[in-house]
Amino acid sequence: MAFEQFMPGATAVGIAFADGVVLAAEKRVSFGTYVVSRSGKKVFKITERVGAACAGMVADMQILMRQVESIARLKSFEIRREVPPNSIGKLVSVLLFERRYFPLLTQIIIGGIDVYTEKPAIYTLDPLGSILPDDYAAVGTGAEMAIGVIESAYRPDMNEQEARDLTLKAIRAAVARDAASGDGVDMLIITKNGCKEESLMLKLS
Repeated sequence: MAFEQFMPGATAVGIAFADGVVLAAEKRVSFGTYVVSRSGKKVFKITERVGAACAGMVADMQILMRQVESIARLKSFEIRREVPPNSIGKLVSVLLFERRYFPLLTQIIIGGIDVYTEKPAIYTLDPLGSILPDDYAAVGTGAEMAIGVIESAYRPDMNEQEARDLTLKAIRAAVARDAASGDGVDMLIITKNGCKEESLMLKLS
């Protein structure tokens, strides 16, 4: 399709480690060969224990995440406890599938800590709402490079620092080979104690 050359590039990664998950995405927003922004944010906090990293159309991911955050907040008031990541993943899946004839052009990684089991969880979704659970995931134009780096070094028993370092290594590899990705990384680290956000520039050398 002629429109494919204007699809925005991106690299987003999610990794589950022993005590939580790391979600990260690079900052570059491109439109074809034109760099629209070097400070786009593609990582979103949904609840205190669930977040998302996205690739694709920034407007689509922003409006979807706002909707999901609002519904999750209302649901938590209703059930009087936090909404677990699998429920957030199913909600996003339904919202995407409802729009399947005019889809939201975004790929999503949902990650968080299950409020019942205290175990980390990662889910990957495509624009039509397909949902797949996994220990790690990568989406976007740089996904092929990133997933190869993760697979070569991933261990389920990694600690937070090891998972963070592997996430940065994966995105750095993607940025070095994908012209549509770059300009820094936004990161969300979620554990049973809560979540923390981090933003940093990448050094490729």
